[in-house]
Amino acid sequence: MRQLQYFVAAAESGTVSGAAQKLSISQSAMTDAIKELEQDLGVALFERHRRGLSITHQGHQFLRHAQRILGSVSDARLSFAEDREARTGRLHLGVTSLVAGYVLSDILARYRRAYADVQVTAIEDNGDYLEHLLIGGELDVAVMVISNLRDRAALQAEIIEVSPYRLWLPLGHPLASADIINPSDIVGEALIMLTVDEIEESTDKLLSALGVRPEVAFRTRSVEAVRSLVATGAGIALLPDLVYRPWSLEGDRIESRDVAGSLPVVQVGIVWRRGSSLTGAARNFVRIAESQHAARQRS
Repeated sequence: MRQLQYFVAAAESGTVSGAAQKLSISQSAMTDAIKELEQDLGVALFERHRRGLSITHQGHQFLRHAQRILGSVSDARLSFAEDREARTGRLHLGVTSLVAGYVLSDILARYRRAYADVQVTAIEDNGDYLEHLLIGGELDVAVMVISNLRDRAALQAEIIEVSPYRLWLPLGHPLASADIINPSDIVGEALIMLTVDEIEESTDKLLSALGVRPEVAFRTRSVEAVRSLVATGAGIALLPDLVYRPWSLEGDRIESRDVAGSLPVVQVGIVWRRGSSLTGAARNFVRIAESQHAARQRS
């Protein structure tokens, strides 16, 4: 368990020193634990370089297993504290497209393990329609981007993920040699634009604030298409870090870099109707999501 906790912290921090500081342990203890884990698995989980750590393909695969294991232990602790009534019932859930695979999937998997007797029904749609369903009482809760939540007077939201924008680049791109990219450096680049969940609108506002306007080479609703296009050199992308993965489906490497300046963040949260009395099933779902967010902050 200790090795898994240290590995996840290092993967999410990107440096041994940063992970060790967050967990309040020594760097040597962190390094030794990761080396022991690599020896036990027989694979290299990280590539070491001057900027810190880059997770390998095998490391990225193992990260998902490690997060599930740690989540399962946390879920077991939660389930022991619940009475039978709170572990049954129904949960009517909404989700927007962008967060369905990148935020909801892990929360829902943990929830199903802890509360297997709860019947869950879910609907995926745009944020405006989910707000309408929440206000009308047709959904218990929704997991969605809340940065641009429209009816805040009628809805209550709990932040479970905060994701900054970063620049995606193909391996070997000239800009990848820098740790931080100046906005002026991306003016002549072709841009791959994601058009799902208000991301296009937010990206346009971001580019305007940075004072740059790269040419949009391709618009798509598919994050996987963005990865493939960036990885093969068709353009660059400016996207929230929560959807970043270091490889495309074809196995090509994608680099990610910070952009200089004051960039907005994307907030993902759980939303429910203000003043409504949440069912036990819904309260437990909110608590699972909050515990996962707290675990990410600790790591």
